[in-house]
Amino acid sequence: MASSIGNEKSVNPVLRISQLDALELNKALEQLVWSQFTSCFHGFKPGVLAHLEPEVKAFLWLILWRFTIYSKNATVGQAILNIQYKNNLSQTEKYQPLSKHQKLWYLIFTVGGRWLEERCYDLFSNRQLQSFCKIKRYINFGAGLLKLCELLNFLIFLQKGTFATLTERILGIRSVFCKPQSVRQVGFEYMNRELLWHGFAEFLIYLLPLINVQKLKLKISSWGLPIAGLSKSENALAARCKECSLCGEWPTMPHTIGCSHVFCYYCIKSNYLFDMYFTCPKCGSEVHSLQPLKYKIEMTELHA
Repeated sequence: MASSIGNEKSVNPVLRISQLDALELNKALEQLVWSQFTSCFHGFKPGVLAHLEPEVKAFLWLILWRFTIYSKNATVGQAILNIQYKNNLSQTEKYQPLSKHQKLWYLIFTVGGRWLEERCYDLFSNRQLQSFCKIKRYINFGAGLLKLCELLNFLIFLQKGTFATLTERILGIRSVFCKPQSVRQVGFEYMNRELLWHGFAEFLIYLLPLINVQKLKLKISSWGLPIAGLSKSENALAARCKECSLCGEWPTMPHTIGCSHVFCYYCIKSNYLFDMYFTCPKCGSEVHSLQPLKYKIEMTELHA
């Protein structure tokens, strides 16, 4: 199907970000397959797969290769992003699928390379012979040189936008869009919304410690309650103020702060210790002096 469509339509280059996203999707799929496979052995003895882990992984990646690259000329990540591989060694500009040799060499470089790396590490990790140490140094040197080549290839890829991996460059396979005019559409609505909420949360975290919540609450409550006209004499104070202006109960050890309202000693003392700029919630007067009420408020007045 890919060859018939490609013979009629020209290929479209793939954006760098789409190629990198396809590689990340492939890695995520491999991790998901491996985690699902290992979950089948949770009931067995621990470490049952430890000795054969490289071979089991190679077998799973072989199955993935069979149903992706071999049959569809695209990995799972590429198929999700509407991308597939093109034989870049062909002279025509039309789409040409990968040859069998390219598919087999892709299997050897990817699956075989990772299996060889893991198996060699297990083979030479516990060997102390001089011959094995020399071979291990050669292998480490070759692996380091290969990583350096991959780094150089990635830098070239960032500049030119072709051959995201060293395997693609060696085999001459290139990522192209399956359909023409399949341009990647990137939406930033979710990102903008997240940035807005994060900025608002950081602003609140910075602002809230600077606000005296207790004082603000008392100020708002003083606005909401109407101020009744009271006599300035202490007799009127003792007759009318039968409840604490803070807790609303019968005042215990009644005290005043210089205004015409009465407070429980513990209510006014705790609020004043918490906020030295405490004001009366009824009239907004500041604490001038904390003094006990001179006139007794009889308990019989509670029922009046």
